Amino acid sequence: MVSTSRELENRPDWRPRCDMECLRQRAWMLAEIRRYFREEGVMEVETPVLAGRVGTDPHLHFLAVEEGGHKLYLQTSPEFAMKRLLAAGSGDIYQIGKAFRGGERGRWHSLEFTLLEWYRVGYDLGRMMDDVASLLRRLLKDRIAGQERIRYGDLFRESIGVPWDAPISRLRQRASELGLAEAGAVCGHDRTLWLDFLFSHIAQPGLASRGLVFVYDYPAPMAALARLKPGDPGVAERFEVFLQGIELGNGYRELTDPKEQRARFEAERKTRAMAGLPCPELDEAFLAALESGLPECSGVAVGLDRLLMLKLGHASIDRVLTFPVQVPA
Repeated sequence: MVSTSRELENRPDWRPRCDMECLRQRAWMLAEIRRYFREEGVMEVETPVLAGRVGTDPHLHFLAVEEGGHKLYLQTSPEFAMKRLLAAGSGDIYQIGKAFRGGERGRWHSLEFTLLEWYRVGYDLGRMMDDVASLLRRLLKDRIAGQERIRYGDLFRESIGVPWDAPISRLRQRASELGLAEAGAVCGHDRTLWLDFLFSHIAQPGLASRGLVFVYDYPAPMAALARLKPGDPGVAERFEVFLQGIELGNGYRELTDPKEQRARFEAERKTRAMAGLPCPELDEAFLAALESGLPECSGVAVGLDRLLMLKLGHASIDRVLTFPVQVPA
């Protein structure tokens, strides 16, 4: 029986959103990543996407499912599981897999995305940035002409016109002067939100013409799972890497102190509670791994869909996904 034109019009569009060239380029990129790490002696690992615990970062929204009366979480990153492997003696490892973050939809964001995450034992932050630059040059070739490294505090002052640790009242005033009247309602009294807001609206767009840029030595309030810098506890050993003004990755000199990590998790849970957000239980298996001894290491996570966007010159992440998640209105 032949379908009518009306039936065809009402049939769901089954075709992939990306074209065949995008599929070929993604396959090449994944193969090249694996070739790079094989040459470097870094082992590929696989950890669960669905787990009974999840991170407590108040600025990340997780997705949960119910099974047998228990709540399980789609992981926002494989970080905790990979660090358990490091503590067990795995040595240098990497993983390519899916990650999930609620509320992240837009030109550069998808609820489901492909993440490359890797860890190098004994690497300091500078050596880890070298590693990232080597891989990105291999994947993007002539799109990277050079690189720049700049401290967060220097870039913030240069772009925003005030230091990052200025009183929040001064950050609010500066936002108003820069035409960001909505900042106060968005950020309230949360310094981390103020820094993220001003950086993403003013400093980050200014990186578009500066090529490959590593921004490092982030403020301690934005330490996440990074250790604080010896001799300068106001700064975290963290970096982010940008290309054409687009954030591609986030790296840390990893925190190895289980007591400090537990304290940070508890502080994050209090922040979540005050904001009316769900407060997941702490990942005690991860904390036990830290107690057993996480080796000194650095790690980084890079969004591969964004990397592919830049490589192909696409303006939306949906253009490089086979079947983007469609959330009903």
